[in-house]
Amino acid sequence: MSSPLTADQLDALREQGFVVARAFAPAVLCDTLRALALRHLEQAVAPVEYEADLAYPGAPPSRQAAGGATVRRLLDAYARDPAFADWAAAPAVAASLQSYFGEAVILSRAHHNCVMTKHPRFGSLTGWHRDIRYWSFDREELVSTWLALGRETNHNGGLWLVPGSHRMDLPADRFDAAQFLREDVPENAALIGTAVSPVLEPGDVLFFHCRTLHAASRNHGEQVKLSVVHTYHGAGTHPRPGTRSASKPEVPVSLATG
Repeated sequence: MSSPLTADQLDALREQGFVVARAFAPAVLCDTLRALALRHLEQAVAPVEYEADLAYPGAPPSRQAAGGATVRRLLDAYARDPAFADWAAAPAVAASLQSYFGEAVILSRAHHNCVMTKHPRFGSLTGWHRDIRYWSFDREELVSTWLALGRETNHNGGLWLVPGSHRMDLPADRFDAAQFLREDVPENAALIGTAVSPVLEPGDVLFFHCRTLHAASRNHGEQVKLSVVHTYHGAGTHPRPGTRSASKPEVPVSLATG
């Protein structure tokens, strides 16, 4: 495992809302997680989320339609295999986020905590959004890690992100009813024009804030794209009782400091 994020990388995460840590996860770990993910994908090992159920642009219209069995997410990665759990609590991840939050770090099992897939034919487009739109915490201060298990580019559905958008207070009317950014609004179009799409190689990890605007196109490549995604918050941030955010036990992942 690589070293934790540097002071400069932590500053970049704070300022632009995301940072890429190159070769953060070793190749042997990526190979192990990729093989596990492909096996679970082939067997549709529960719990899973299907593209047809989300009905995003480009998804099959139903489970019975062509491509209806296309999996979008392998859910609850933490509980799928010890290798996924070990990655979620990896010392370099814990140390990086402990430095970022300035306090003990907690893994949310209710959000992300999945292997995100994007299939060439039936993988859907994801519109511009902030992840916090469907989370319920007393503070909007969470960070996700996105581990690339293969090369990710604009061509195969890699993420686009708007630098600094986590700091922006945007009026409600710039979003639609599902809290996706409205692309028909001129101010939004200008904002989207500032987006960047970092190329990720296997083992690269994208750290990004829960308020950072991001999107992803469809996969125009030939192979399924696989990414392991987890979300964390500091011990001083709490899920609101009775919400989906509080629906699963959370996991402390901080390093001992004494």
